[in-house]
Amino acid sequence: MAKEGVDLDEAFFDTKAFLTVSGQLHLEAAVHGLSKVFCFGPTFRAENSRTRFHLSEFYMLEAEIAFLEKLEHLTGMVEQAVKDLTRMIVDKAEPDINICSGEARSDLSWLDKKFTTVDYDSAAKILNENNDEFKEKFNPMEGFSKEHEMFIVKYFDNVPTFIINWPKEMKPFYMKECSGINSKVAAFDLLAPNVGELIGGSLRENNYEKLKNQIPYGNSQLNWYLELRKFGSCPTGGYGMGFERFLLFILGINNIKDVIPFPRWPHNCNL
Repeated sequence: MAKEGVDLDEAFFDTKAFLTVSGQLHLEAAVHGLSKVFCFGPTFRAENSRTRFHLSEFYMLEAEIAFLEKLEHLTGMVEQAVKDLTRMIVDKAEPDINICSGEARSDLSWLDKKFTTVDYDSAAKILNENNDEFKEKFNPMEGFSKEHEMFIVKYFDNVPTFIINWPKEMKPFYMKECSGINSKVAAFDLLAPNVGELIGGSLRENNYEKLKNQIPYGNSQLNWYLELRKFGSCPTGGYGMGFERFLLFILGINNIKDVIPFPRWPHNCNL
């Protein structure tokens, strides 16, 4: 099948191809014509992690919305979506939930509470003040470990908590800078009981020149993405939620490998 001069590992597409880590960039292309778009499908990670929270292949729900200019509008949509989805499942499939959960039971009292919102610096201060309690000491320039995420959720009475306005160097190039604070980006992580990070999202940088300067040097494969801003654009924002972590969250199950039929993790990929 390979064309002359093309390596066998590039034979199918005539170039190197990779398993997807996200559909976000392509959703950004679609949202300019449709205003609200989503995708749901398999996603892959090559992280050498075998914890009860991680899989090498999982399913992710991603959404992108046009004309979003404020992070609080995006987090409000996310909160409503999580609550509506959970209520719908509880209302329509409570017997199935009881079977799947077994002896596990998730506390759903958060459904009637407003999600907490705290900026990264405030969350970092809380962790620093309690650093003696952690097995893995908190370093504000390295982000949160799972232990730190769980602590923050418990600190706020086990109510799902948005961590907003992250240091720019901790987040990907496409995230929009906070207004008046160019060292921070308008991004969030939603931390939830039993799972820690459940959803991540941000406003997207829609300024052509700024995005051009932020794209990793020499990455010509992203030219098409950059050109989305070149000939007229609009502010957008979006998020992604790992579906299996959502199941852990609402079912109270302890291990993510128990909510997917064929779990795959480093050194384990049984067909």
